[in-house]
Amino acid sequence: MHSFLHLFPTTTRSLPCTTISHALSTQQLKPVLTTITEASLNEHHLIQLNSRLASLTRSPRYQDALCLFDEIHCLHHNVKPDHYTLSTALKACANLPNLEFGTKLHAYAIKSGFKPYSHVSNTLLFLYSKTHHLASVERVFNEIEHPDVYSWTTMLSSCSKLGGISYACEVFDKMPKKEVAVWNVMVTGCRENGYQGHGFDLFKQMHFLGLKHDNYSFASVLSTCYIENLGFGRQVQALVVKTGFLFRASVVNAAITMYFNCEDVENACRVFEEVECSVYDGITFNVMIDGFLNVGRVEEALLMFREMLEACLGPSELTFVSLMSSCSCRRAGNQVYAQAVKLGFEQSTSVSNAAITMYSTCGDLNAARLVFERLEQKDIVSWNTLVSTYAQRSSSSSAFLIYMEMRRSGIEPDEFTFGSLLSCSEFIEMSEMIHALVFKNGLISRVQVSNALVSSYSKHGEMNQAYQLFQMSPKNLISWNTIISGFFLNGFPAQGLEQLTKLLISNLRPNSYTFSIAISICASISSLNNGKQLHAYILRHDFSSETSLGNALITMYAKCGALNWSLRVFNEMIAKDTISWNALISAFAQHGEGKEAVNCFKAMKGVGRVKPDQATFTTLLSACSHAGLVDDATWILNSMVNEYGFDPGEDHLSCMVDLLGRAGYLDEAERVLDSKHIEPCSNIWWSLFSACAAHSNLRLARIIAKFLLETEQNNPSVYVLLSNTYAAAGQWEEAARVRESMKNVGVMKQPGSSYSLLFLVTLTDHQRAKVAELSKFRRPAKMHSSTQWIRLSVQTSLKENEAAIKKFEQA
Repeated sequence: MHSFLHLFPTTTRSLPCTTISHALSTQQLKPVLTTITEASLNEHHLIQLNSRLASLTRSPRYQDALCLFDEIHCLHHNVKPDHYTLSTALKACANLPNLEFGTKLHAYAIKSGFKPYSHVSNTLLFLYSKTHHLASVERVFNEIEHPDVYSWTTMLSSCSKLGGISYACEVFDKMPKKEVAVWNVMVTGCRENGYQGHGFDLFKQMHFLGLKHDNYSFASVLSTCYIENLGFGRQVQALVVKTGFLFRASVVNAAITMYFNCEDVENACRVFEEVECSVYDGITFNVMIDGFLNVGRVEEALLMFREMLEACLGPSELTFVSLMSSCSCRRAGNQVYAQAVKLGFEQSTSVSNAAITMYSTCGDLNAARLVFERLEQKDIVSWNTLVSTYAQRSSSSSAFLIYMEMRRSGIEPDEFTFGSLLSCSEFIEMSEMIHALVFKNGLISRVQVSNALVSSYSKHGEMNQAYQLFQMSPKNLISWNTIISGFFLNGFPAQGLEQLTKLLISNLRPNSYTFSIAISICASISSLNNGKQLHAYILRHDFSSETSLGNALITMYAKCGALNWSLRVFNEMIAKDTISWNALISAFAQHGEGKEAVNCFKAMKGVGRVKPDQATFTTLLSACSHAGLVDDATWILNSMVNEYGFDPGEDHLSCMVDLLGRAGYLDEAERVLDSKHIEPCSNIWWSLFSACAAHSNLRLARIIAKFLLETEQNNPSVYVLLSNTYAAAGQWEEAARVRESMKNVGVMKQPGSSYSLLFLVTLTDHQRAKVAELSKFRRPAKMHSSTQWIRLSVQTSLKENEAAIKKFEQA
């Protein structure tokens, strides 16, 4: 008996002493030994099951872990789960998360008396925190007699995430003793809730109280620093070096993140290079790769990826997703995806989705489809990515086939699915069919879907349906922008401005895109007064720093005939881009100020950081053409080719030939065409042909007519213009011969005609008398056009707008 007690100490310890004493005195040992043996076997079985349960949770195979717990609880009647079993099962519930199963485990813990165990209570805190049940977190925490550091940190973390940082501060202030880990949770909570300043204050308070910062403290603060608090971040980094924490990978990663947040790539690389290689981990390389990608330095990110492979630090899913999501080079993308396949990530859903996006961006739809077909576990993102890929290529039939295949596989569409389908809808019937599918799937109340439907109906010119849907649907700013843009593009500018007025009265604030549309409306109807009101609103509500709005205002004032206002807006702009200069050059060109347009281009060249594009040269050459500036146009064309490396396009050559032709330099115009390959049907030939007629250049006129007749034999304009050229040169016989050949070919020119009609005010048979009646059919339901736009906002008076404009004029 003594040796048996040594073999099964845990089991015999659970038996009462009186039972063992009675067995010894009566010499009835067999039942006791049988009980001890069975209990020990059950205990050994439970240990094995607990080990298996923990292994499944670490895998992570959380659902399998819960199934095993059910098996232990229901099937093995002789084996009772202990507090370790319960704690592991609760952790699996939290990570799934599965609140329903977790509450059953909570009830089992209370019933079985396992609640007082600290690790059981802490895991319950973790469960309710992950499932966003703050009240349950508080209840479980209050039932813990002696909370440890983990209990406090979980409680504070839940409060900051679910109840707001102010509530977390209340709990923090009530704590009797604050460990460093608790301070770290508060600093992290401040960062996650957007209270970086308060987090910095807590960090400083720790320092003043003499608490020693650990690597979590430093990492949390450094990763929060941006350009506006870079100075404080540098001070923290100096403290890191002083306290010797720069050898911790988490601190190094946070310091690199800080510098990339501030777009200080040089210092981020310096931190990476100055640390010993033994400190690096996979996250360090991921931070470097993400940092390079965020600042647009893809090549350096790929080099860092290669260095990561050479350091034998295995890339994670995040590494491949980041690289392929930003890679637009097919060759580099192929290499990255090949590495992903080699390392066993081919069946990773997130990696495959990123590969599909990458191949579609590179234009390789076959490769994108192949990756999709190889993926065994396709989620909604996989299907949406492929639908979006075909939608972006305007392949509506393929996109719909993918959608139908998705439905057959049992995947329910979401708002992104229908948004992609609507974006490639080619016919109104297709949009109406998608509308019905949206309604059937119960997604009509989703604002993203209603916005896509309004946009689709607007694209097809069905503004009645678009506006009715807009009125019935929930609205965000994109909704208003969509309907305003729809009215404008479909020829209803007044209704577009009315919707802008309603937007200003609502609780939503317009953005720069809203005003860009509204300014375009004012430009299209040459409404200077409304344009000035918009300008005043922009000035009064701090939108004046938006370069895109400045560009739109320059164009609007130019189209309204206020060139001086265009120039004034340009001079007041804080930041000017190429479009800004192009807008001003175009404004000068529209007003016949060709020389000023050329001077503006010279000033643009002097700025240095702004480079002209092809549109710049098109506008300049057009301005020179209308102003007759031959020398300036020649200099501009040479600058375009020799200085900026642009090949002249058809628009550039057309302007140049038109200018030379008007000035009578027909031989020079011919040399310009001889140096380039121009299609015979091009408008350039017609421009030069007209110049030949005006200047009686028979030689060149015959050559051009021959070219044009090869492709446009039935075009009477060729014969008429050539005949007129002969007539202008006094060669009447040749002119008559051309007219005769025109008859022989069977080409006839319709004779011009004109008539006068006397129309009295009282008559109603004139076609314009029907305009008002016809416009009723075109006007959307419940919309009333107005000749004068309603005031921009009920809260904004015209006097305030005028004051803003006067202040702008004085500036």
